[in-house]
Amino acid sequence: MDSDLFSRRRAERFAQLLDEANGGRRHHVRSKADGELTALVEVSRRLTAEGPDVEPRAEFRTGLRAMLVATAEREGIGTPAKPATTGVRGALLPAITGRRARARGAILVGVAAGAIALSGISAASENALPGDALYGMKRSTERAQLALASSDISRGQLFLDFARTRLDEAASVHGDQLGFSAVLDDMDADTRQGVRLLTTVAAQRSDPAALDAVDTFLAGQRRVVSGLLDRPGHADRERTRRSLALLDAAGKRADALREAIACGLPTPQASDALGPAPAACPADR
Repeated sequence: MDSDLFSRRRAERFAQLLDEANGGRRHHVRSKADGELTALVEVSRRLTAEGPDVEPRAEFRTGLRAMLVATAEREGIGTPAKPATTGVRGALLPAITGRRARARGAILVGVAAGAIALSGISAASENALPGDALYGMKRSTERAQLALASSDISRGQLFLDFARTRLDEAASVHGDQLGFSAVLDDMDADTRQGVRLLTTVAAQRSDPAALDAVDTFLAGQRRVVSGLLDRPGHADRERTRRSLALLDAAGKRADALREAIACGLPTPQASDALGPAPAACPADR
């Protein structure tokens, strides 16, 4: 079975359904995937019609336009078709190429409309807190950012940004020990992921530059986490101290890696949740 062929057919059928939903001509065809694809079209329609009244940022519009232009160029949308060859295949090729170009173009339009609508929802969810209706969208947006990140350094920095966000959320929790602990669990998980990615890059490249982001993160995060302990009626001091201990361990790991790189030790073979675990430099170096 040619899965690529069937993927193209589904994409072209999805484009037809999008076209029909937007007032285009009806295509008198049916496919086994129509039920699933119709549901996706409905999601696209609802996102476009019911999205919150939030204007997408200028940088988002610029990035989206660049992505669509690059995709159009790669897929040949808007490019004149090559001269047809002779025979039946030559007679059919322009029509097939034209249909595929229109299908891909319609998909790009749908992606653009959906992305703009989603950007509005994402912007509206930025200040959502655990338990709010839009909190799930906020976390989904974070996962999308990670999926689009271009390198381990970018992903590591994103995880540390998310850990900062979880700390802001924890500071808003009052009198809910379970809720507070759950947010700190997520914060610590993001901290470990971010530190592990950045320390791994530093060790593999024998370059401590990636550790600068870890140091900056730890300085600010320690200060705010420590401040939680001084808050009247604090939900769970012991749980907060565990998060502080994790930050201390991350700081020690970053310091140890800097020393190992400076004295020319090879990339550590041992590793744990915080990334490579270097040996100590020899005393005679």
